[in-house]
Amino acid sequence: MSTNMPSLLNNQFAYYDVIESIVTALDAKDTYTANHSRRVGGMADLLCDYLGEKDSVKATVHIASHIHDIGKIGIPDHILNKPGKLTEEEWQCMKRHTSIGANILKRSEALKPLSDVVLYHHERWDGKGYYGLEKENIPLEARIIAVCDSIDAMTSKRAYRETLSIEYCKNEIQSNIGRMYDPRVASVAVKHFEHLLSLKVVS
Repeated sequence: MSTNMPSLLNNQFAYYDVIESIVTALDAKDTYTANHSRRVGGMADLLCDYLGEKDSVKATVHIASHIHDIGKIGIPDHILNKPGKLTEEEWQCMKRHTSIGANILKRSEALKPLSDVVLYHHERWDGKGYYGLEKENIPLEARIIAVCDSIDAMTSKRAYRETLSIEYCKNEIQSNIGRMYDPRVASVAVKHFEHLLSLKVVS
C-alpha cells in the first residue's frame, strides 16, 4: 500500500515551508526529536533514490519523514525525556505519539494523506508493531521511514543511553530483515549503509 500525493509534488515549496514551521514548533518542545526528524528526512531521501522509487513516493517520504514524530508534541516532558527505562504505563503513553500525529495531520486537507504514514511508521513487517499491520499492508512510505528512523535513533545519543556503534546498528538492521523491516527496503539500506549515515544530517 502506498499513498498518492501529486498535490504535494506540484506544490512542494509551499508544503516544505509549512512542514519546516511544524518542525520548528516541535523543536521548541524537544530539540532531539526535531533534529532527529530532519536527519531521518535526509536518509530517507537518499534511500528512495537507491530504491528507485518514483517521484510521488519520494515527495511523500520527504515530507512525512520530517513530521513522523510530530505527535510527540503531545507526550508529557517527563516521559519524552526520561533518562531511565519507561514503565509499562509510560510506554503505552509514548506509543500514542503516532495516533496523536495522525490526528494532527487529519485536521488539514492538504496534509491528511500523510496521516497513515505517520500512524504506521512503527509497524513491523512481521505484524508485531503498534497496530498489527504486516508486510505490504503497511504503507511503503512508512516502511522506508521505519528503517531510517531506526538507523538514526541507534546512532544518536539519547537521554537514556549513549550512541550505539555503526557496526552494531548495521547488524541490527541486517538481522531484522523480514522481521521488523521490509526485506527490499532494509537490504538496500544495508548495502548503502555508510553512505546513508554520511548524509543523515541533510535537511
